[in-house]
Amino acid sequence: MQKDIFGKKGEIIASQYLKNKGYKIIKTNYKNPLGEIDIIAKQGDYIVFVEVKTRTSRAFGDPLEAVNETKQMKIRQVATLYLKQLNRLDTPCRFDVISVLGQTEEEIRHIINAF
Repeated sequence: MQKDIFGKKGEIIASQYLKNKGYKIIKTNYKNPLGEIDIIAKQGDYIVFVEVKTRTSRAFGDPLEAVNETKQMKIRQVATLYLKQLNRLDTPCRFDVISVLGQTEEEIRHIINAF
């Protein structure tokens, strides 16, 4: 399966997972000049910025390990610009990571407030 199609499948699985947990999906694949955020959701008073990592196996490490400090800094910058554009810098927010592992029976791990 092509990498981008497989990644997109993981994002769809993650979005459905969040919906099932009561989150409201605001945007998927949000892009601005600074980068992209996979999912922007709302849970209660919080805007939740979600990075999704999808892998077929752990052969090259855990999917969560791919969200390193550099990636975290980039996501924060993109999120800040998003909030600034909406004039909502005072809105409480957090950064979650969801890993989707497998091609058929997916294993989903959700790290709330990951960074």
